[in-house]
Amino acid sequence: MKHKVLKINKKDNVLVALSDLVAGELIEFEGTTYKLQENIPAKHKFFMHHMQQGDEVLMYGVLVGKTQYEVPQGSRMTTDNTKHATEPYIYRKTNYQWHQPNIDKYANRTFQGYHRSNGTVGTANYWLFVPTVFCENRNLDMIREALHNELGYAVGGKYKNYAHDLISAYQNGEDLDAVLSVPNPQQRRLFKNVDGIKFLNHNGGCGGTRQDSHTLSQLLAAYADHPNVAGVTVLSLGCQHLQVNDFKNDLLLRNPSFDKPLLVFEQQKAQSEEELIKDAIKQTLKGLIQINEIERKPAPLSQLCVGVKCGGSDGFSGISANPAVGHCADLLVALGAKVLLAEFPELCGAEQEMIDRCETEESARKFMRLMSEYDELAHQVGSGFYMNPSPGNIKDGLITDAIKSVGAARKAGSASIVDVLDYTEPATKPGLSLVCTPGNDVEATTGKAAAGATLILFTTGLGTPTGNPVCPTIKVATNSGLAKRMGDIIDIDAGPIITGDKSIAEMGEDILEYCIKVASGQEIPKAVQLNQDDFIPWKRGVSL
Repeated sequence: MKHKVLKINKKDNVLVALSDLVAGELIEFEGTTYKLQENIPAKHKFFMHHMQQGDEVLMYGVLVGKTQYEVPQGSRMTTDNTKHATEPYIYRKTNYQWHQPNIDKYANRTFQGYHRSNGTVGTANYWLFVPTVFCENRNLDMIREALHNELGYAVGGKYKNYAHDLISAYQNGEDLDAVLSVPNPQQRRLFKNVDGIKFLNHNGGCGGTRQDSHTLSQLLAAYADHPNVAGVTVLSLGCQHLQVNDFKNDLLLRNPSFDKPLLVFEQQKAQSEEELIKDAIKQTLKGLIQINEIERKPAPLSQLCVGVKCGGSDGFSGISANPAVGHCADLLVALGAKVLLAEFPELCGAEQEMIDRCETEESARKFMRLMSEYDELAHQVGSGFYMNPSPGNIKDGLITDAIKSVGAARKAGSASIVDVLDYTEPATKPGLSLVCTPGNDVEATTGKAAAGATLILFTTGLGTPTGNPVCPTIKVATNSGLAKRMGDIIDIDAGPIITGDKSIAEMGEDILEYCIKVASGQEIPKAVQLNQDDFIPWKRGVSL
């Protein structure tokens, strides 16, 4: 550990503890000695000055809160002495200049991807099962159980086999401790060029509002048209709000030349549930044989579309993993790729920066409108963006939503913003786009994939098992302790930034190298290995 504390921006009036500090300890920083009034756990902040009631608290160079009462120098920032506060934001014409990183070493690099007829390139080759209504979830579950084990895609298959062997040992009077684990069924995958069969179980399609069903239709169409999807099986009951024709129309609106295998089965027209399921399995198997003919081929890095996300965030998120991912994002943008930043509740406090970085006034004003409408909807149900931080966030140093948000925005690097997308709108422009989603991990990743992300970089300080059905999700730990403790779900450790052993730029390049390997099928992220296929459609305005 080269330093005990960090000042993120020269304007800040708080210091971040990089390791646990104790009451009475003297901290030397930039010619000033600070005597700590209390223990300051790693990731938390203490005040550089004696603060009066109502004084502004600055981090990352912006307002993130105000003190609620007089607080001595060297005191820890807490939810009692500091409350969320941000500056109002406006549109102002700026001449934003982005200094892009050097990309010479990546100029001729490629990845091995799946080329689609519409010009997009996938990082995976999946078959997708889509129910138009929650009534079909049970049928999807039965098909999943039938196909996953047999085709070698079931993570749980090894545990089933292990349990079977334990039971056999018990029945034969043998020692249970002598039973060893068995090979993972994925090692005997039948279709080498099919990376998985994915199931989009959900609780929508009927009931609720017609708007919910309409939005769900657009979401399911986005997933069917996703570059990582090669074929689709649709299960419909028949009488639900979300009709198959609605789904098909939304699919053709999104991609008029859609030509992937599309199989549709409607239960109320079938002779029986058994016949429906058998037919769906048989026809899907024929489709799998067809898409297994597709092979990976070289593609330029400009064909990548990478979503950047954080979840289970901590006080190091905005210092290590997020800015490292941000540097990777800048490299990708410089290479002509697409980068997607979502989680609008976690841009509260960073709005002015986002507005100033928009290339057009139209995009800036669309962002302002979406932010204000979303926050207003949250207030209508008794909430607001200021209530976003979770107990875990707060425990590990994210005291206000503005602190969390400004640190979260660092995942997007410093490139200018080329577009602002509402939920389910596709990303079409190379460069950095903002995507309107909740901050909720699964709702955000669900929306990011709908916008076209073919990889997701997911930073975490506390640890989270979140993944996505069609978009490989790469976990980046903010600290080495987490990377060691939860190594079964973490892919990359950004902790060396905290210890001073690596720079943000070096870690960003490491992350890009890993992305290229994942996009080529050479590395399989932990979330994919564990079938962490989380999918939650967003009902507007009720989620942070």
